[in-house]
Amino acid sequence: MITIDKLLTPKNEYSNIILVDEKTSLNHNLLSQEQEVYINNQHRENKQNFFAFNNIHSWLIVAIFPIKKEEYKTMEELRKIGAKILDFLDTHHISHINLISKASKEETLSFVQGVVLSSYCFDDYKTDPQRLVHPFDHISIIHSDIEISDIEKLKIISTAVEKCKDLVNEPVCSLNATGLSEALTNLSLEAGIRVEVMHKKEIEHLKMGGLLAVNKGSVDEPTFTIMEYKPKGYKNKKPLLLVGKGIVYDTGGLNIKPGDYMEEMKTDMAGAAMMACAIYACALLSLPVHIIGLFPATDNRPNGNAYASGDIINMYDGTNVEVVNTDAEGRMILADALAFAKQYNPALIVDAATLTGAAQRAIGPFGCAVVQNNAEEFINNMKEAGNLTYERLAEFPFWEEYDQIIKSDIADIKNSGEKYAGMISAGKFLAHFTSDFPFIHLDIAGVAYFEKKQNYYGYGATGWGVRLMVEFIEKYFIQK
Repeated sequence: MITIDKLLTPKNEYSNIILVDEKTSLNHNLLSQEQEVYINNQHRENKQNFFAFNNIHSWLIVAIFPIKKEEYKTMEELRKIGAKILDFLDTHHISHINLISKASKEETLSFVQGVVLSSYCFDDYKTDPQRLVHPFDHISIIHSDIEISDIEKLKIISTAVEKCKDLVNEPVCSLNATGLSEALTNLSLEAGIRVEVMHKKEIEHLKMGGLLAVNKGSVDEPTFTIMEYKPKGYKNKKPLLLVGKGIVYDTGGLNIKPGDYMEEMKTDMAGAAMMACAIYACALLSLPVHIIGLFPATDNRPNGNAYASGDIINMYDGTNVEVVNTDAEGRMILADALAFAKQYNPALIVDAATLTGAAQRAIGPFGCAVVQNNAEEFINNMKEAGNLTYERLAEFPFWEEYDQIIKSDIADIKNSGEKYAGMISAGKFLAHFTSDFPFIHLDIAGVAYFEKKQNYYGYGATGWGVRLMVEFIEKYFIQK
């Protein structure tokens, strides 16, 4: 991660970035009168907002950012500008900068966050010793309102996002279900979180039929990981339950996916990575909230005695499920975890999963499709957190008529519905196992992984949702 610190005055040996909004006068002693006139003219006449002056031994950069009607959109612009400036710093092999900001504390931190998040790279498997992607590695902030604690918080959240990206980028050959549980154990130990890992015999004892059914085609055993963060003085009377889909690789099972649809299936555990890393961040931030994370994990393969379409699976809570499609496996393992969650009498259950192509097709890579059951107030607060982090939520209807889609003629319910409302019907299936507890389902299929670079998210695993959940928990959930 990029080194971030705070200085009272700029260091002479560093290059400088002046960050200013479009309505504030430049008027800085690092700029000559001629430079100020040039910048003002170019910005006014040509809408130019980035200027770089090579002073031989250092660079002087001026970044002018727009003020949007909604404040959260201004923050997002600043994150994107941070990503663009990192590209410039790398291209010109600039390793250290002083950030001299005329922006507010929140605006400045958003800019820095954009620089830091965009600096991530996954290159553990490159053998080239010159593989370092980002020559830039040190930013010193000069801003009277920003404290060391603000910088530490930014670093903790950014580290959690990076750890999430690492998990999702890791191939299944080195991260099977056991490997995922070990990784979540390491996260927990680092952050002081209680952790328990159940293996196949314990899962069989619990009669988690969904998780065991999906695992039948695998040579690797399933795991079920429980993370519990319960600090002294926690404020919520009932715990927050976070559940994440941990399919470490999804072939589709006997309903095997076409080849092109399997290329990114190492990412099918992104829901588990997102929720676990959010808990990790909350623990390092010492947030006074009781959180329990549940993470069922297996791969889904068409091998041996793999479960098949037409099978009837008896789930953890006793529900009999007719299997219509073995590629609807994520909801099978999540259902056991959601039913297991009810024993904790939670204030709210939230799951995250790369669950349906329908969600991705509906809103693309610009946000997350969401449904909720008995959680109206929570979802409104989570949407607000989504705006603040620009990890936005698009709520779908959850009308009772959709219950008909998952009705089965031969069992209690079936694991896949008609050829419409795919995201909603998946949510209805999951909601069946949460009873009347407040429940939110986040389908992150369109945002967990990007094939091409997208501003500060980069390409590959995005770490999407970690910042959203931390923001929601810190600003909204604890108050309930």
